[in-house]
Amino acid sequence: MSIYLDTSVLVALFIDADVFAGRAASFFAEAKETLIVSNFAKAEFAAVVARLTRMAKIDKIEARAIFGAFDNWCSGFADEVHDVDVESLDIHDADMIIRRLDLNLRAPDAINLTIARRLGASLVTFDDGMTDNARALGIVVTAV
Repeated sequence: MSIYLDTSVLVALFIDADVFAGRAASFFAEAKETLIVSNFAKAEFAAVVARLTRMAKIDKIEARAIFGAFDNWCSGFADEVHDVDVESLDIHDADMIIRRLDLNLRAPDAINLTIARRLGASLVTFDDGMTDNARALGIVVTAV
């Protein structure tokens, strides 16, 4: 089974100060499955790094180094990490699950969940709310 990496895991892999950095590194070191990173998750990752820069938690030099490490990681593990593009159907499906009103979902989380569901991938996340929503949607969540 392939594993869809949520942005929370990507951030923890590349920002040492993240509270989940150790768990993310251990997960990646032991992962045997194909890892999936969507272009949407990449954009969310960039937004987190940019926000941390604006908040002066990291400086621009460090942010550029993080972007470089992330880009190298994505391309350097081409056999283990697969890029996936968001599709218009993912946006439509995210809209539909948000409109159910029984789930507490923000649009970015809903989009990530619909991508994982479309691909039949397990989800890896550090977000407890996203874990609950994924399970409610029948998406397998891999413990980290």
